Amino acid sequence: MTDPVTAPLPGPAVPVCSAKGCREAAVWVLAWNNPKLHTPERRKTWLACEEHREYLSRFLGVRGFLKDVVSLADWEAREAGGDRDGGEEPEGSAADR
Repeated sequence: MTDPVTAPLPGPAVPVCSAKGCREAAVWVLAWNNPKLHTPERRKTWLACEEHREYLSRFLGVRGFLKDVVSLADWEAREAGGDRDGGEEPEGSAADR
């Protein structure tokens, strides 16, 4: 029997989009920070499905918060490799916009 105190919290098995009310699978990571609150190297993340990538990018971009947009697969590969900041800019990054 699983101990309810130490049992993992239920959550999505697949990462889901951060858009309000969306339950679609995430395929993009939007890395951002608020320069008034965070150090320049700090990255917060939102996840986006195909449908909401542009909307969420625009939302963060007009505020000057968007730093990078990468595929979830590329982001996870970076995390596994210990390269959180990415080193080189990936193709299609926010710096190219």
